[in-house]
Amino acid sequence: MKTTYIKLCIATAIFLGIYSCKKGETITSDYALSTSTDSVSVNISDSVSSVATMTMKEKQFIKTANVNMEVKDVYDATISIEKSVQELGGFVTNSNLHSRVISEETYNTSDENATLVKKYQTENSMQVRVPTEKLGELLTLINDKKLFLNSRIISAEDVTSSIKYAEMEGKRIKKTGENISELKTTKDKVKLSDQNMSENNLQQLANLDVTDHLKYSTVDIYIKEPKLRIAEIAVTNSTNIDNKYKFDFFYSAKNAFIEGYYLIQRLIIGLIVIWPLLIIGGVVFYFYRKNKSNKEIIKTSEK
Repeated sequence: MKTTYIKLCIATAIFLGIYSCKKGETITSDYALSTSTDSVSVNISDSVSSVATMTMKEKQFIKTANVNMEVKDVYDATISIEKSVQELGGFVTNSNLHSRVISEETYNTSDENATLVKKYQTENSMQVRVPTEKLGELLTLINDKKLFLNSRIISAEDVTSSIKYAEMEGKRIKKTGENISELKTTKDKVKLSDQNMSENNLQQLANLDVTDHLKYSTVDIYIKEPKLRIAEIAVTNSTNIDNKYKFDFFYSAKNAFIEGYYLIQRLIIGLIVIWPLLIIGGVVFYFYRKNKSNKEIIKTSEK
């Protein structure tokens, strides 16, 4: 049983080693592909920084861009940018188009109608991703939509050393797996094997993430309109409606009469409820009056 388990562990370790090697070859080929595509010259306008298309031998760059500008119409610009991104083989990861209301006021135009006037500014925060070799072309298309450029930041992060380090880490993890497979089967071996496999998975995930950012550049775009827009919306004259139904004399008089009638009923019912107290009070008053009359008769006879 132990021999079989050891053979299975060795086979697993060999399989992981082969997979890691193939994975490293795949990542390397992806990096090579990224280098070859970056080497292709792209004709762009002078308004786009050379950082967007910069390539160097034996160097790998993760490129990002941040554009803040004003456009004539935010909605039209958004549709155009999204369409351009798709045509370049990219995709939109976030688009938050909204109107920021500066002020709003209602003006009454008649007894029944009014107009709600809103002053607002439309803006949109977008995040798109495009193939790195198309970054310069996308920035040119975005630049054509501007009325005024507030800021544009283009970054090219050199990750060559990180890639080399990842390759060395992959070799280390593979060697650790081979060493673990030679150990005797114990609980500690199982634990070490599990930790090494987890570390290998994390390393592969990091490699995939780097490959993805090398292949696709991230562009954050913020666009807004330079002037306020005004919207005139037909609404009901709520002030006049409130005044119309705020007080009705005949309706209020009718309700007062009904409420007075109910008040009389409640008073009668209250008197009925306390009838024992009324009878006791009447008896006490009767004897009090009788006693008082007797005293007056006695005083009169004495005189």
